[in-house]
Amino acid sequence: MFENSTERKTREREMKAAGRLPPGQALTLKWPVLHEGTVPEFDPAIWNFEISGLVEKPVRLTWADFTSLPMRPVTADMHCVTRWSRFDNRWEGVPFTEVAKLAGIKPAARYVMVHAEQGYTSNVPLADLLRPQTLFALRHDGAALSPEHGFPLRLVVPHLYAWKSVKWVRGIEFLAADAPGFWESNGYHIYGDPFKEQRMTAD
Repeated sequence: MFENSTERKTREREMKAAGRLPPGQALTLKWPVLHEGTVPEFDPAIWNFEISGLVEKPVRLTWADFTSLPMRPVTADMHCVTRWSRFDNRWEGVPFTEVAKLAGIKPAARYVMVHAEQGYTSNVPLADLLRPQTLFALRHDGAALSPEHGFPLRLVVPHLYAWKSVKWVRGIEFLAADAPGFWESNGYHIYGDPFKEQRMTAD
């Protein structure tokens, strides 16, 4: 914990000099809770994860299926559209590539619609999801995800604003063309690059 605002500002300058603090962002040590809707309950007996769209074979995974997939750790920064940045988050989960290969992506697929609880969606280009740091996280900073931060499963796309790191994920749909998800249909930028301050559609 920083002892005073001077230490915080010094750390912010260090992160900016290192190219890790996007413009318009401020460092936080906390992990603010922001989401649409209520926190859903989790029942491993009925939970499933669906892979659909432009794939060779649609797939439905149970919780036991999903948690048996290979996992790895990733350390990455997180930048929220509400202007806070949290550095060196330690995630552990299943790489996106491990999940996607189960269904076989068709060549025409260029985008992915991420589906979550309560009908929430967010769109991400496939190329961004195939990056090595993108994963479906089950753990954060050495502990299981808390319910308000996406337990049991959260997509993590570190190089985009955190609304793309969808909580309570239940599936991915491969698409040929881009289409807006929930926040993108409500004025947020279709892509969301924090270093270009792509917060809203007009940015």
